[in-house]
Amino acid sequence: MLDDTLARFWDHLAGRLAGPLTFRLVLQPTMAALYAIRDGRRDAREGRPYYLWSMLSDRAGRAALFRDGRRSLLRVFLLGVTMEMIYQYAMFRWIYPLELVVVVLLLVVMPYLLLRGPANRLLSRRRGSRRGASL
Repeated sequence: MLDDTLARFWDHLAGRLAGPLTFRLVLQPTMAALYAIRDGRRDAREGRPYYLWSMLSDRAGRAALFRDGRRSLLRVFLLGVTMEMIYQYAMFRWIYPLELVVVVLLLVVMPYLLLRGPANRLLSRRRGSRRGASL
């Protein structure tokens, strides 16, 4: 039973690289990246620390960071869930929740978490160099 489930899981994941609705493999990470850059810009403007690093290292501020990231990520997460549900129903006539969660985490949550901090860093440096040039 478990072997069949895992085999189907890996087969379905590999099958997502081709076929209908493949554009979502580009659209979902792109939307996550756009939200991450937007939020990284806001973090840089407000002088906030780098997002993922702070989530991992700042126990006191972790709850506030989580709330802020959750609000920011909710729209793109729901877009990813919706697109994945449409894909699964179109391909398999069934929705597999574990596959849905794994794909959305890989295509939406990971790009967001990995890009928000570097966007903050890049924009903070850029903003700092502009300030220095105008003095």
